Amino acid sequence: MNTDRRQTASFLFEQEREKVQRNFSVMVKCVGPVCNLDCDYCYYLDKNALYPDKKFSLQGFRMNEQVLEKLIRDVITSQPQKRIEFIWHGGEPTLLGIDYFQKIVDLQQKYADGKEIANSFQTNGTLINDKWAEFLASHHFLCGLSLDGPQKFHDNHRRFINGQGSWEKVMKCIELFHEYEVEFNTMSVVNASNSKQPALIYEFLKSTGSRFMQFSPIAERIALDEHEPLSVVSNTYKKETAVMQENVSAIDWGNFLCRIFDLWVKKDVGEFFINYFDNTLAAYIGQAPSLCSMAPFCGCSPAIEHNGDVYCCDHFVFPENHIGNTTNLSLAEMVKSDKQLFFEQRKQDTLSAQCRACEFLPMC
Repeated sequence: MNTDRRQTASFLFEQEREKVQRNFSVMVKCVGPVCNLDCDYCYYLDKNALYPDKKFSLQGFRMNEQVLEKLIRDVITSQPQKRIEFIWHGGEPTLLGIDYFQKIVDLQQKYADGKEIANSFQTNGTLINDKWAEFLASHHFLCGLSLDGPQKFHDNHRRFINGQGSWEKVMKCIELFHEYEVEFNTMSVVNASNSKQPALIYEFLKSTGSRFMQFSPIAERIALDEHEPLSVVSNTYKKETAVMQENVSAIDWGNFLCRIFDLWVKKDVGEFFINYFDNTLAAYIGQAPSLCSMAPFCGCSPAIEHNGDVYCCDHFVFPENHIGNTTNLSLAEMVKSDKQLFFEQRKQDTLSAQCRACEFLPMC
């Protein structure tokens, strides 16, 4: 990397760091990895291994009210902007029940001090009933709903612990979302099977009334040592690994997006919104992408576990990326820590020479 490019990268990093200092959202793992599904491609299900003293149960991984209240107060008071974002995640957050989330809303109102509070909520949809739909609509939660396509593709991976598929309950959830006018988008995990049918997946999602679609490729490394506590491992893991069987290949992922783009651009622009396309087009005209994977640096959305542990990113919840705990450090301190900033910059620093030289890097 020549001196000019290095200086440019350093300048961009300083800009990003200042942005992180002023503004961040949090992904709250309020129930840790506990879930009522047993999806075979899940990157988070085995995170209970980080807490070997905890029983893998709802009670064992439920964020208690003391941690919850301090977290909500800290997120709101540590940021100067008028709009504060919370992302509620898991595991499956609906396992905690409506009363728990009513408490969340009450605490947010208690500490809002005139600020606008925005809540997002990622769910598998299987526990959504009329009461849940009414609650989510009345409190303006934006819901991300996991749906991998038609039943044969969805149930191939997204099953209950007893092996039963979850597709029918997800479709019932969509009916309730429409009935109660819950704002939602679909999150589809692109894997080795559904990646072969992009047109079918896209047309199906449109038929459900999903106007906002997120596609997330499976690209995970797993440890071959069966005694490793974490089966999905980080890029710093030194022992022998393999790719997850469900991983989508690079060529299939590319073909999947290209085929859907060809369909979308002909008749659906402005009617249906797809995260990768919106962000690629934004980057093409010089706007900053909202999708973190397409940003020059990581770091705007730390993950917070049930006990207040804070990690650099939801997809990098590993011991080496632990930056503190909300019970004894403020989030404002943690997002400015050397460890967090080092994590952010690694995305830029570890790019291969091939990537650095690519003319499409600004849109990647």
